[in-house]
Amino acid sequence: MGATGLKQIEKYTLWDRAYAELRGALLAGRFVPGQRILLRDVAGELGISLTPVRDAVNHLIAERVLERGTGGQGGGAIVPPIDPDQFRQLTIMRADLESRAAYEAAAHATDSDIALLRQHLAQMTDHINEERRDHYLEMHRRFHFGIYALARMPIIQDAIETLWLRCGPVLTIVLPEYVPYLKKTDYHAAALDALQRQDAQGVADAIRRDISEAGTYIHQLLRRREAAADTQAG
Repeated sequence: MGATGLKQIEKYTLWDRAYAELRGALLAGRFVPGQRILLRDVAGELGISLTPVRDAVNHLIAERVLERGTGGQGGGAIVPPIDPDQFRQLTIMRADLESRAAYEAAAHATDSDIALLRQHLAQMTDHINEERRDHYLEMHRRFHFGIYALARMPIIQDAIETLWLRCGPVLTIVLPEYVPYLKKTDYHAAALDALQRQDAQGVADAIRRDISEAGTYIHQLLRRREAAADTQAG
């Protein structure tokens, strides 16, 4: 396994497997804004040729998840930087879509579904306490998408995933500063408790507040970093 945590896949698989691995790495925050993604490095980590990797990267560029690197297709891609205003817009969209998916999930959640989500939540707590931030982000993604999958609304879930692809790299950078804030209010536990009660509005409200309050905090962090960068540049 390479530095970005990509898993090797068999040579007979198609470009969509490379695409799925890259999307998973972006969702889990294994890349940071501005990072170059070189085709040969990704191909080496996945154990496949350049062609399916190039196709996967081109698809992510077409979706505006990645930007074209220098040197055309041979230059790979770049994880786009994100400014505070862009992040704020993504947060607004996420809060609306994800709270709606959470609302719909309450009608379908079973005891076994909730038990699995509680396991994810316990692992998230362990990872934060042990400062395993990359593991936390992965489990955090599984927790949220575990709820959204219960909504049985694949079009909305696809839209949510696209928004996460834009936000994931930012979380990798700001998480060390955000960790103390995580302990203030446990909206994840509140969402699960509401899900257990089949309280659709309660689940939706908990998810909305989780996203909105975290988004506001991270937006402020990004603004401070932007201001500091402008000061240094001046």
